[in-house]
Amino acid sequence: MSVSAAEAELSTDEHAGLELVRETGGIHQSDFWKELDVSSRKGSRIVESLVEYELVDREETVYNGHNTYYITPTARDLDFTLLMAGDMLSPFIGEEEVDPNSDAFSQWIMNLAYEE
Repeated sequence: MSVSAAEAELSTDEHAGLELVRETGGIHQSDFWKELDVSSRKGSRIVESLVEYELVDREETVYNGHNTYYITPTARDLDFTLLMAGDMLSPFIGEEEVDPNSDAFSQWIMNLAYEE
């Protein structure tokens, strides 16, 4: 099922939950239901549904001394096109500092300009 088809199946609460996860980039389940202003039980059901639709990932973690889950958007839900210029990956990705006068940076900027 595609992301858009899965989203069409969501209830209002599930859609709000998905938007919360996307906006935050990741949230602990113990905070998730509080932010949505629903019970922890209903929050758990919303997360289970989003996981079932493969719209979010859920990983066990400890937060504030309690066992909980960390919920993140699935990788396929992320838009990596902003990091690309043609077939070149942004020089801003990585550990090293980018030299704005470097050939690699100039070429990446030129590829962006020609895409427009």
